[in-house]
Amino acid sequence: MSDGSYEYEVGIDSRLRDIDFMGHVNNAIYATFLEEARQGYFTDVIGVSLVDVGTVLANLEIDYVRPIEADSDITVAVRVPELGTSSLPMEYEIRADGERAATARTVQVLIDRETERSQPIPSEWRTRITAAGD
Repeated sequence: MSDGSYEYEVGIDSRLRDIDFMGHVNNAIYATFLEEARQGYFTDVIGVSLVDVGTVLANLEIDYVRPIEADSDITVAVRVPELGTSSLPMEYEIRADGERAATARTVQVLIDRETERSQPIPSEWRTRITAAGD
């Protein structure tokens, strides 16, 4: 993970089905938390819904730091460290009660839905992402 602050943060609600037999949020659910945070970032920062644009998840990495207890207050912080031509790397910090529980990184690739080929990130997206990081 790169140094610096996170430019976006969203609260996450855990559900009863997210909890494993140890009373912790199941490790597989962390990817869902990232997905919720990513959708929020696209909507609130970029101004588009993931439902309305062609993107694919090309990479997902999660480093678990500590368990998240069933009754924890969960947030996910997001930042975009750099932009590729068609790739949008995103870094995350999943927090439980304000303490880091995991760090993660994903790479979204923007694609043309008809050709299924990568396409450049629009300049207006770049402007909004850059402004959010300042």
